[in-house]
Amino acid sequence: MSLADLRKDYTLAGLLEKDLAKDPFRQFERWFQEAEAARLNEPNAMVLATATPDGLPSSRVVLLKGLDGRGFTFFTNHDSRKGRELAANPRASLTFPWVPMERQVIVEGKVVKISREESDAYFHSRPHGSQLGAWASPQSAVIADRKVLEDSLKAHEQKFAGQVVPLPANWGGFRVVPDSVEFWQGRRNRLHDRLRYRRGADGSWHVERLAP
Repeated sequence: MSLADLRKDYTLAGLLEKDLAKDPFRQFERWFQEAEAARLNEPNAMVLATATPDGLPSSRVVLLKGLDGRGFTFFTNHDSRKGRELAANPRASLTFPWVPMERQVIVEGKVVKISREESDAYFHSRPHGSQLGAWASPQSAVIADRKVLEDSLKAHEQKFAGQVVPLPANWGGFRVVPDSVEFWQGRRNRLHDRLRYRRGADGSWHVERLAP
């Protein structure tokens, strides 16, 4: 296999300034609805990139679980690697790789914890097994083997048998409050369309085109 020979010309669509919504949240909702209509597998899957204060980066795929005019929300264990990095350096980037549609969206901004009330409401909307899993896993910690997780799950099943599983103290939501949101549409000859919303000092959004 020659990686250098793997290539595809992108021809599905274009993206012009006149076609954009007035703000990035509405534009994202428009594209997300189109991704759902195209039956993309988990269109809410996004690559979350964080970094330590001295610049050591890390990334992983998480799921978008909330979107409104305040930002993009996901949930995790606060003691995980991403949780620790966000506590020390509350900035992040999100990438939605909608490859079959020859699109991607890149979100950059500051990160804030959402309220315990919001986290509690989402936590109790999750399947019972997922609630127990949040208690059972010391996320990102080194463990001896799979049995550690299985034993922990059994212990928490017994602990919370017959009762509502409470929200763990170290588990909850983060919201990425964007400074910029870029919409990327593949085009022929690698001359892709890249339109980026940037938030001004007054909170208004400005659109700029980037060279591919």
